[in-house]
Amino acid sequence: MTHYDAIIIGAGMSGLGAGIRLAMFDKKVVVLERHYVWGGLNSFYQYQGHQFDVGLHAMTNYAPRGAKGLPLTRLLKQLRIRWDELDLHEQGHSAVSWPGEKLKFSNDFELLRSEVARAFPSQADGFDALTQAVRDYNELDLNAPTLNAREIVESHISDPVLADMIFCPLMYYGSARENDMDWDQFVVMFKSIFFEGFARPQAGVRHILKLLIDRYRKAGGELRLKAGVAKILTEGNRSVGVELDNGETLTADTVLSSAGLVETTKMVGATLASPASHSSLSGDASIAPTGKLSFTETINVLNKPARELGIEETIIFFNNNERFNYAQPTDLCDTSSGVICMPGNFNLPEQPNDHLIRITNIANFDKWNAVDRGVGFQPAEVMRAPCPQSRSEAPTSPYQAAKQHWYTRSCDDVLAHIPEFRAHTTLTDMFTPRTIRHYTGHEGGAVYGSPIKKRTGESGLEGLYIIGTDQGFLGIIGAMLSGISMANRWVLQRDNAAVEA
Repeated sequence: MTHYDAIIIGAGMSGLGAGIRLAMFDKKVVVLERHYVWGGLNSFYQYQGHQFDVGLHAMTNYAPRGAKGLPLTRLLKQLRIRWDELDLHEQGHSAVSWPGEKLKFSNDFELLRSEVARAFPSQADGFDALTQAVRDYNELDLNAPTLNAREIVESHISDPVLADMIFCPLMYYGSARENDMDWDQFVVMFKSIFFEGFARPQAGVRHILKLLIDRYRKAGGELRLKAGVAKILTEGNRSVGVELDNGETLTADTVLSSAGLVETTKMVGATLASPASHSSLSGDASIAPTGKLSFTETINVLNKPARELGIEETIIFFNNNERFNYAQPTDLCDTSSGVICMPGNFNLPEQPNDHLIRITNIANFDKWNAVDRGVGFQPAEVMRAPCPQSRSEAPTSPYQAAKQHWYTRSCDDVLAHIPEFRAHTTLTDMFTPRTIRHYTGHEGGAVYGSPIKKRTGESGLEGLYIIGTDQGFLGIIGAMLSGISMANRWVLQRDNAAVEA
């Protein structure tokens, strides 16, 4: 039986961040990943010679070289990574697009501020007051009381359209709650998207993951793929290790789980309260612990750059209704709002080989999970939908038919915000909440995990701590900082190791 200083469940951004940090201080650490590739919610794959990212539209929290005191700066210092190793290239500009109104924003916050003053002149002072409230709040205080963002935002912004336009990007890129956010998470996302902004490596998420894996292995960490955790082992009120899917047992002084709050509870089993009562791991019995927010995403490969079709924005957050409804839809999808990403519109040194338009919509996991899979369908399957030139091809199963139907609905509903592009589409690929559930293990395909966040990381069991999405830090940078901060707090500080880089 092998013993470790720390076992980390999940090789996503938070798991790798925690692993690097611990290995740097000579801790014996292993990262366990159920699948054959690392990255979790942010991974990559290849299909018919095309390279596709999963999850990553952009890295938020951009910080220029030499900037001080920002999340990206702290991350680089903690992991001893040089700024230029990330190969980050900023967005041009993005937009929040509503019926009859569009607000542009970039990595220069003054663009958004001027856009709000232009489009909503009566709200300019309130927007400045909200901005100041965001600047003044310490989102790193893990013991701060939980506040509802809607109440605070609407105390400054009286126009519901502007309030919705502010919430839309923040919710799509990080909220596990329907139609509201915790104030601390609102602040995190506001700063990361509007104050700091978007950037992307030339090679996409695979570049970031390769950098992290190389750094982890160089520091002496162990990575085990296809090593799923079946059970977290306990003695009394303490975790002592894990049992893998193959029956192998590993022991550890500390277990850091990025699997999610509900998922970690299930791995502990009867030792803790069930997710239904969630008195031990959750802490708030009024909130259902399983997240309801899942998504579909369609990737469209074009025969020319998006800019040549007249699309200048890097990312567009859109809504077609009078009010923005960020909630689980009653149908398989809600295509009336979403995110349109044009990766080639970042200020990249070279135009990517693949010209892409990615469209993300809110989806209902239970509805997708109930669609008849058809003979031979595998849960990990993604759509190989016929391109527009061959739509007479018959779908191979009800699941494929559902994908084709919602592909068409999704594309139709973005045409109020970008030109018709389907005549230039040569290939499409699509994932649904079932795909998310398969590759992440998140109950309900909940991309942002549980609406209940454990900001201190404490699970209710000594030696078991939550990192990643359900600890509460958001985005790629936030996820890595979550892993780092929990590794510092619950392993390095406990062992009296230095935690400064």
